[in-house]
Amino acid sequence: MSTQTHRLTISRITDCEHCAVLRISGELDQSCEEYFLGTLASIVDAGRRHVVLDVTALVFCDSRGLNCLLAIRWLLKRRDGRIILAGAGRRLSELLALTGSTELLPVRRTVGLALLELPEAERPVWPPKPEPDDK
Repeated sequence: MSTQTHRLTISRITDCEHCAVLRISGELDQSCEEYFLGTLASIVDAGRRHVVLDVTALVFCDSRGLNCLLAIRWLLKRRDGRIILAGAGRRLSELLALTGSTELLPVRRTVGLALLELPEAERPVWPPKPEPDDK
């Protein structure tokens, strides 16, 4: 699964019954917030309690983008789940630190390290196995 708007792409890396790992590429701001929130809400509505976002390719995130991340955190917390960011760059890390959001939106260096934060029974196999047509 990969969906995109003109400035933001959301791609599924892997998932399981309780968790989705997604790659977020591009810019997360006001122009993309409806698309981002709708896409992530549908993943949560499908039963995922945990979301790991690989943000290594996220080149821009402003206060509206931060509010989107916090909204998904709120939604997951109501389901006893969590959101973890993986691979945040300097700008996103600074935004989180300046706003006091680092405890609300934890960042790990890699997706593998982020997944280790979740209960073993609730995380997908990592690294993902290639699908048959990926050869």
